[in-house]
Amino acid sequence: MSTTQDGSTDGTGPIDTPAVPETPTGAAEVFGDRLAAAERYVALLAGPGHEQGVIGPRELPRLWERHVLNSATIGEVLPADASVVDVGSGAGLPGIPLALARPDLAITLLEPMARRVAWLERVVDELGLTTVTVVRGRAEEREARRRCGESDVVTARAVAPIGRLATWTLPLVRPGGILAAMKGASAASEIERDLKEIRAAGGDDPRVVSCGVGDAATTVVLVSRSERRGPSPGSGRRVRGRKDRARD
Repeated sequence: MSTTQDGSTDGTGPIDTPAVPETPTGAAEVFGDRLAAAERYVALLAGPGHEQGVIGPRELPRLWERHVLNSATIGEVLPADASVVDVGSGAGLPGIPLALARPDLAITLLEPMARRVAWLERVVDELGLTTVTVVRGRAEEREARRRCGESDVVTARAVAPIGRLATWTLPLVRPGGILAAMKGASAASEIERDLKEIRAAGGDDPRVVSCGVGDAATTVVLVSRSERRGPSPGSGRRVRGRKDRARD
């Protein structure tokens, strides 16, 4: 059986379902009175999520630290009462843990695959996440951008290199908002390599920050959306050029 970048599987071959991982001590501090909902989410990932291939078997023993707590930590750098689009949400990471840890956020989970959309809708319903919406689509598609609108924040986890990600996602961010991309140890070198692409997409001041501690720590690349911008790609607006004006 092969495992994809986000920890999901290709759905081939038999799988033995391990026990649900024990709740770590630090989870109560992160999730507060929503700890029970976070535990239910982990159980859903370990059970039906695993069976449906939205999370890979090798990831199950480390669901809390590597996935759930790790995802929730990016709430440390997000503004209060923000609107958030989680691009390529997949198993609901980081969007679902973020919604549990930060109930003040209005979160849209954007996911292109039908089976994962169905999974996300089930999780949102079972956990009673009234501030979370699921949308099927890709960030680069005009219809998805229309449905999501412009948000204060876009998040992404293991989706694409930062330059390509900025091109896809910054049109979903309002001027002055941010892209918050969960990255690994190569984050700084990605920024250096893709800086021209980031700026061409309307990104300003790309920087690396650390969130969380211990096994749940994560690296996040923050990119501000420039206040100076033209029409968003895919917005349907057309800039009139010299030939257009000559025909008037």
